[in-house]
Amino acid sequence: MERNLKNVLIISFGFLLLFTAYGGLQSLQSSLHSEEGLGVASLSVLYAALILSSMFLPPILIKKLGCKWTMAGSMCCYIAFSLGNFYASWYTLIPTSVILGLGGAPLWSAKCTYLTIAGNSYAEKAGKNGKDIINQYFGVFFLIFQSSGIWGNLISSLIFSQASNKVEISEENLACCGAYDCMTDTTNTTGSTEPSNSLIYTLLGVYTASGVLAVLLIVIFLDQIKSDQAETEKEKLEPPSFWSTFLATFQHLKDKRQCLLIPLTMYSGFEQGFLSGDYTKTYVTCALGIHYVGYAMICFSAVNSLCSLLFGKISQFTGRKLLFALAMVTNIASIVALLLWKPHPKQLAVFFVFPALWGLADAIWQTQTNGLYGILFEKHKEAAFANYRLWESLGFVIAFGYSTKLQVYIKLYILLSVLVLAMVMYGAVEYLEAKNSPGTPTATKKENVGPLTQETHM
Repeated sequence: MERNLKNVLIISFGFLLLFTAYGGLQSLQSSLHSEEGLGVASLSVLYAALILSSMFLPPILIKKLGCKWTMAGSMCCYIAFSLGNFYASWYTLIPTSVILGLGGAPLWSAKCTYLTIAGNSYAEKAGKNGKDIINQYFGVFFLIFQSSGIWGNLISSLIFSQASNKVEISEENLACCGAYDCMTDTTNTTGSTEPSNSLIYTLLGVYTASGVLAVLLIVIFLDQIKSDQAETEKEKLEPPSFWSTFLATFQHLKDKRQCLLIPLTMYSGFEQGFLSGDYTKTYVTCALGIHYVGYAMICFSAVNSLCSLLFGKISQFTGRKLLFALAMVTNIASIVALLLWKPHPKQLAVFFVFPALWGLADAIWQTQTNGLYGILFEKHKEAAFANYRLWESLGFVIAFGYSTKLQVYIKLYILLSVLVLAMVMYGAVEYLEAKNSPGTPTATKKENVGPLTQETHM
C-alpha cells in the first residue's frame, strides 16, 4: 500500500475510534447527568473552551510538537473527558470538559495539516494535481470518520438495553415529557430510565478503551512528517501569529455580509445543541428510556451522512437557495410538531422521525453554510472560517447554557425565532450578492464543500 494512503487510513481509523467514544458520550450527557444540569453545563463549558482553543493553540502546538504528537496529545484530552464521567461531579466533569475543549482545535488543525502535506507530497512524486489528491484523502477520511456517530450510539444502546430493572413508565411521568416538561428530575429518574452503575461503568470502560486504542494507533503506526516538509507546509498553512489571527477574525466583521451571516452560523449550534441536549432528554429518555437515545442518534447520524453526500452533489444543479429553503421548512415543521406532540411509548416510530428530519436539515446547514463561506469570502478564507467556528461554537454554548433553566417549549420558540431571523438576514446576503454581481448569480455556482465541512462537529 502506498505509504501516504496508509497514513491517511491510520488517522481516519484513529478518529473513528476516538469519536465513537466522544459522540456517544455527548448524546448521553443530558440524560446521564441530569442532576442540577451537570451534563449540559459540561457541554457548554466544553464549547466555550473550544472557542478559546481555536484562537491560539493550534499553530503553537503544531510548531512545537509536529502534527503526529499534537494529534496524540489532543486525543488524550478526549480520554480525560471519558475518565471524568466515571465519577461525575462538578469537580471532575467541568475540568475535564475544559481539557477536551482545549484539545479539540489542535486535533482538527493537526489532522488538516497532516492530510494536506501528505496529499501534496504524493502529488509531487506522482506528477498529479495536489488539490485533487488532497480532496481524495479528505474524502477517504470523512467516509470512515462519519460512521463514528453510528457506532458510538449503537454501543450505548446495546449496553443499556441489558438493564434488568425495566418497568413501565406511568402516565403521570409521561405527562412530564415533551415540550411542556415539568423541569424536575422526575423526567429522568423513572425506573426504566435509570441504568445501574455497573452498566454505566461498562459503557465508560468501552469508550475509554476506544480512546486509548486511537492514541496507540497514532503513536505506533503513524509516520512522522519530515521536518523540512512540515516547515514548508506550515509556512503556507499557519497564520503569522496569534494576534494577527485574532485581529483578522474580528476585522472580518467589517464585511457586512459576515455580520448578516452570524445568526445563520449560530443557528447551526442552536439546532445541534437542542437535538443532543434537549430532544434526547425530554422526549426519548423521558418516554422510552435511556437505552433508546443511541438508536435515535444513529438515525440522525445515518440520515445526516447520506444527505451530506447527496446535497453536496446536487447543490450544483439546484443552487443553495432552494436547499436552504428546504432546510428551513423541514426545521419549522419539526419545531411546530414537537410543540404539539405528547410523546408516548406506543408511538415508537415518531421518536425516530424527528432525528431523521433533523439530520436532513442539519446536512444542509453544514454543507451549504460552509460552501457559502468558501464562495463569499474566497480571499479571506482563514478569517471567515475562524468566524464560522466562533459563532457556531457560541450557539452551542448558549444552547447548552440555558438548557436546564428553561422549559422545552420556550427553547423551541427561541429556536424558531433564531431560524426566522437567520433566514431573513441570509436573504439580505443573497440580495447584496445579486446586486453586486448581476451577471453571475451566486445561487448557480457550484458549492465547494471541502474538508472543512464537518470540522465544527468537534
